[in-house]
Amino acid sequence: ANNSGVNKRQITDLVDQSIQINAHCFVVTADNRYILICGFWDKSFRVYSTETGKLTQIVFGHWDVVTCLARSESYIGGDCYIVSGSRDATLLLWYWSGRHHIIGDNPNSSDYPAPRAVLTGHDHEVVCVSVCAELGLVISGAKEGPCLVHTITGDLLRALEGPENCLFPRLISVSSEGHCIIYYERGRFSNFSINGKLLAQMEINDSTRAILLSSDGQNLVTGGDNGVVEVWQACDFKQLYIYPGCDAGIRAMDLSHDQRTLITGMASGSIVAFNIDFNRWHYEHQNRY
Repeated sequence: ANNSGVNKRQITDLVDQSIQINAHCFVVTADNRYILICGFWDKSFRVYSTETGKLTQIVFGHWDVVTCLARSESYIGGDCYIVSGSRDATLLLWYWSGRHHIIGDNPNSSDYPAPRAVLTGHDHEVVCVSVCAELGLVISGAKEGPCLVHTITGDLLRALEGPENCLFPRLISVSSEGHCIIYYERGRFSNFSINGKLLAQMEINDSTRAILLSSDGQNLVTGGDNGVVEVWQACDFKQLYIYPGCDAGIRAMDLSHDQRTLITGMASGSIVAFNIDFNRWHYEHQNRY
């Protein structure tokens, strides 16, 4: 067997030993040509070509290790916002140039790119973040304390105070409709409006590792250590579907562009693809109730 294709895509740079690798450490650009990775000891995050595995850019700006990354939806041309969160309790907002395939605007400049905004207000290491260009908002969570809503210019708008026992946010997903889903430790979920109103909450018997919202913001998909993908109505957490369990925990998830295929990365190292049909479940759910 020819293994040349296997090795060329390995990224061998080591992340800081204190970092727990999870889905928040990686972002892939909309054209799938570049992957951004954080967690390095030198307080940078880095850009690699997915085709070759080669390092194409190193971005500095934080005072401590970068702990999470997120990207917004893309504009025409592939431009988007990238947000980095750090152990220094701040977030930095960056601009990804789809034309030049770099963070920043100037491909010829030897200078390091400057962030567009600095987002402050957390007291602890930032562990999760979501950014929505359409709303112009960044929602972030630190190791403990409320999640914060900032504008993309860096203004702090409000804190999202979770219900009792919702003290340790771990995963965030925000839709352009203004729903903000937050997963807290010990199986607790909250749905906030962007204005800070708590709309729904639930508790599930799984240590969730990955969440995502469908493109219309109506559906929430969750997966975790139990190896079970579950689909929920985002607005009220009504359960729409449970897939048969997998033989390993789920670590990461993403949806294909047409919203018909769900891809999960498993704790075993395998990748599993599921057919997914949000429309059918909504139709069945409406008919049932």
